[in-house]
Amino acid sequence: ACICVLDDPEATLGDLMQHVTGPDFPTRGIIMGRSGIRAAYATGRGKVVVRARTEFEEFGKDRTRIIVTELPYQVNKKMLVESIAEMVKDKKIEGLSDIDDHSSDRVGIRLEIFLKRDANPQVILNQLYKYTRLQDSFSINMLAIKDGKPKTMGLKEILEQFIKFQEEIVTRRTKFDLEKAEARMHILEGLRIA
Repeated sequence: ACICVLDDPEATLGDLMQHVTGPDFPTRGIIMGRSGIRAAYATGRGKVVVRARTEFEEFGKDRTRIIVTELPYQVNKKMLVESIAEMVKDKKIEGLSDIDDHSSDRVGIRLEIFLKRDANPQVILNQLYKYTRLQDSFSINMLAIKDGKPKTMGLKEILEQFIKFQEEIVTRRTKFDLEKAEARMHILEGLRIA
């Protein structure tokens, strides 16, 4: 995106979004829709909804389980399991028979939610999204320092400020190296004369 702005200072937000497609959460998950990302990149503020990655798996005789392999960012798996159990206990979610929390490792997580025989998997999954943190929202606030003061900026303005900052750094570093080389040249010149 920086190279895009350097090559074309008139680059549009659409041009930049081809390079910076969205936030990259460390626990992955699925970002629902692009309007929140677009708003954040245009104005510096936005909101994105992130869902857990799930799939349905048949097992046994006419039984289904929901497999969760990715969670939204900052969702604690243990607390999620406890909240699902609490929802079942309070009868907000019906149709679950068991939850099996497999250990997490470098590859990812695996959470198995077993459904009763007569339960509709899609309805249960929608209830889980509604009542638990299998679906979570994140506010985006792109704050940076401009002229010594914090300011909320869009993507293009942040990139322009970053490029300006890098130019200042390279200029200062080059001047420092030049002064150091000139001082050394003065000493070497004296040694040559001696």
